[in-house]
Amino acid sequence: MLVLTRKVGEAIVIDGRIRVSVAAIKGDRVRIAIDAPPHIPVHRQEIADRIAQESEDTVLACECH
Repeated sequence: MLVLTRKVGEAIVIDGRIRVSVAAIKGDRVRIAIDAPPHIPVHRQEIADRIAQESEDTVLACECH
């Protein structure tokens, strides 16, 4: 895991295609902005976990029939 320090308005670039920048900091909350190509899904962790669980449930349901 790479840990970086960024200020508001500063960004990091991933694979030359995904730009993650710090949009705002208020108290203990950090607002980030993500600019990625449309074919790359970007989700909050809890949503990604739910999608993965639903996919796993679907696979298990299909294997039972």
